[in-house]
Amino acid sequence: MSLFDSNRLKEVVMKMIEKKVERLIINVKDVRAIDSSGIGALIFISSTFKKMNLELAIANVHEAVSAVLEKTKLSGYFPLYEKIGDAISALSH
Repeated sequence: MSLFDSNRLKEVVMKMIEKKVERLIINVKDVRAIDSSGIGALIFISSTFKKMNLELAIANVHEAVSAVLEKTKLSGYFPLYEKIGDAISALSH
């Protein structure tokens, strides 16, 4: 996820918040690499959701992205799920 992708992701998520979503799953299945701007976008999104008491899940994290999150000690910060179904179950009450 590059600077362009991360800015676009933040824009889309902010529009979803404006539409009053209470739960959101971000499917990162096609993201094979992530840079600092991508990590920054995920931190921004996650912290925004936490502040607003909204629910967030990030699903289908590729091994390379997961490795970067592990190295930066951020994997525990994000609500990561192996599959979309796991994320849906986690957000369903």
